[in-house]
Amino acid sequence: MSNAIGKVLSSSPSSIIIEINSLTIFEANKTYLQVGKHMKIADGNHNFVVCVINNIRVINYEIDTDLKLHIESQPIGSLIDDKFERGSNTLPVPTEPAYILGEGELDRIFSTSHEYDFPLGLLAQNREIEVKISGDKFFGKHVAIVGSTGSGKSSAVAKILQNVVGIQNGGNLNLSEQKNSHIIIFDIHSEYTAAFTLAKEHNFVLNNLTIDNLKLPYWLMNSEELECLFIESNENNSHNQVSIFKQAVILNKEKYNQNLNDITYDTPVYFSIKEVYNYIENMNREVVSKLSGENCPKLNDGTLVRDRKQYYFEQINEFVPQSTSANSKASNGPFYGEFNRFSSRLETKLSDKRLAFLLNPQKSDSTHFVSEDFEEIMKQFMGYINKANVSIVDLSGIPFEVLSITVSLISRLVFDFCFHYSKIQHDKEQLNDVPVMIVCEEAHNYIPRSNNAEFKSSKKSIERIAKEGRKYGLSLMVVSQRPSEVSETIFAQCNNFISLRLTNNSDQNYIKNLMPESTNTIGEVLPNLSPGECIVVGDSIIMPTIIKMEKPNPEPKSQSILFNNEWQQPWKEITFTEVIKRWKREVELQSIT
Repeated sequence: MSNAIGKVLSSSPSSIIIEINSLTIFEANKTYLQVGKHMKIADGNHNFVVCVINNIRVINYEIDTDLKLHIESQPIGSLIDDKFERGSNTLPVPTEPAYILGEGELDRIFSTSHEYDFPLGLLAQNREIEVKISGDKFFGKHVAIVGSTGSGKSSAVAKILQNVVGIQNGGNLNLSEQKNSHIIIFDIHSEYTAAFTLAKEHNFVLNNLTIDNLKLPYWLMNSEELECLFIESNENNSHNQVSIFKQAVILNKEKYNQNLNDITYDTPVYFSIKEVYNYIENMNREVVSKLSGENCPKLNDGTLVRDRKQYYFEQINEFVPQSTSANSKASNGPFYGEFNRFSSRLETKLSDKRLAFLLNPQKSDSTHFVSEDFEEIMKQFMGYINKANVSIVDLSGIPFEVLSITVSLISRLVFDFCFHYSKIQHDKEQLNDVPVMIVCEEAHNYIPRSNNAEFKSSKKSIERIAKEGRKYGLSLMVVSQRPSEVSETIFAQCNNFISLRLTNNSDQNYIKNLMPESTNTIGEVLPNLSPGECIVVGDSIIMPTIIKMEKPNPEPKSQSILFNNEWQQPWKEITFTEVIKRWKREVELQSIT
């Protein structure tokens, strides 16, 4: 080849420096010689090493001397017989010629294999080239999408998911035949409903689960979730609270599920939380008769309680008074008065109307969900009630104190479903044919890096998915504007990263450190990306690339309010009555009855 533009000065696995000894050559090729673009270098074996440009600098400013430039680049793969392969077994030695990587070659690289079948965006350095990734490797190996506010993060997520379910330009591409995609989105700011709401004629069904229609019965919680909701771990007698609560729950589960054997604290079957409260309050009031032949709790009407579960669930009882008299001798029970705060907390939560979706969910006929309704509850999350490809769990109306528990419970139920379905398929010597992806929007809000007790349950559930979910057809898309505040365990399991503009230094450094060592210097451009531009790194893309994401249609409701534009408009009247009416309704829901 005779169109070499420079030669190698030094070579190492992480950096190759190329010298261009003429400003004329540089100017003629300036369009291709920019940070983030690619070059190819002969490796001495009739093949080429492909590099990404990290830095360009002039090395001499002497008068009457043609300027020389050094280009610092990072090797990312090889062109072997015009086919791109990741990595490089042979690095070029000094004096090997370097060439620009032309548009035709880039186009061939990104269309080199049928494996890369999922459209992601356009090549930032050439908007004529469509970048495709391996859909199987992208969605099957966990994805992290990060970017500061205003970088286009929500639009990028919406566009990717619209491509999955066949939404394009406000229409449904799968109108004639619904596909088998299953996506669950934890939407903390109620942004994504707009992105998946199409005109009626497009027949696209969205499963939108809000606090008003979400059915999530408390009896599906495991021991950790129940204790997180009802027990304060920092109280002195928390161990006794756990013990008596566990006892009451198991006994009540046995009462309502007598056809089942070996019921445990974690068995997902119905029990009455109101009756558990009665049991604990009775234990808190219990007085034990010390008369000869009795020596057991005694009610005010003289009834001897020899089996607590027969008397303590139905109602709160009155006990005989404490007495030292010989004919009425009675002393306080072992937990008398110890559960005052615990009992009060239970009563408060059970009366809190904001928690009705969790502690008092009811079916359309106003009856309670029981064990036999488990199938209907699972169909709700999986989109099988209304046959929807996308299920949005709108967390914006969920009270903060149960946000972690809500995320934990839904995530765990979906994981367990995928686990058991996969085992059934394995028995047939088949794989899970109904894979599911959970999208964790604003993940730092409920799976943080910190070990705060209030996030313990959600972190545990989602970290389990990150570590084990792929084996059972369950993957994650973790989305955050503050990646340095998200659980390290979860990001460590992500094999694909899409990073839009990041302005915070700690976030930039965190993401660069997560990138493979051979590509982490591409992260230097993170603060300079324009809205919609992103760095894509991972198993799913043929090489680390900066791409431009197209805007979704329809768009999510994530746009920033244009303050100055609105302030320059004529004065606008507000219907205060409407605002206050909604405000009062919210306060009423939060009141204790």
